[in-house]
Amino acid sequence: MSTQKASKYYPAEEEAQLKKARKTAHPTKYRSSLAPGTVLILLSGRFRGKRVVLLRQLPQGVLLITGPFKSNGVPMRRVNHRYVIATSTVVDIAGLDEEVLDRVSKDEYWAREKKEGKGEDEFFKDGEVLEKKETDPKRIEDQKKVDKTLMANIRKVADLEAYLSSSFSLQSNDRPHEMVF
Repeated sequence: MSTQKASKYYPAEEEAQLKKARKTAHPTKYRSSLAPGTVLILLSGRFRGKRVVLLRQLPQGVLLITGPFKSNGVPMRRVNHRYVIATSTVVDIAGLDEEVLDRVSKDEYWAREKKEGKGEDEFFKDGEVLEKKETDPKRIEDQKKVDKTLMANIRKVADLEAYLSSSFSLQSNDRPHEMVF
């Protein structure tokens, strides 16, 4: 047995200890197969299974992709590079408007406007139809500018538009580790 008694005084609040950061931020390393113009297959999200065209690698650690919207309904969006499979198909993206791509590459372009919190009155209203959110006309214009050039380049290659509009899926007897994309 120990001869020391336990202290009767304990501090009411403990001093907060600073935690050591064990991880440091490193710049994203993209796979070599993720070059601009490569056709990708999306693996998750609303558009999973769709084939899309990679427009740019962004410094935030994400990829800027588009369907194009006219071909398969996928708008310009940002996607984490871990959720895509790169295929061997490449689309010529020469002639795309660099000004549009530079504007779309910034975080401010993708920022959402802040919503005011719903009060009790709005929460308990019954039978009201929610109004559909309107897409910003600037985004629609940017999408059309990118699609126009991209679709012209896609139509030069036989069957490429049909390939992009078809979706990717696996059957029970498919072996993805043996597939060549």
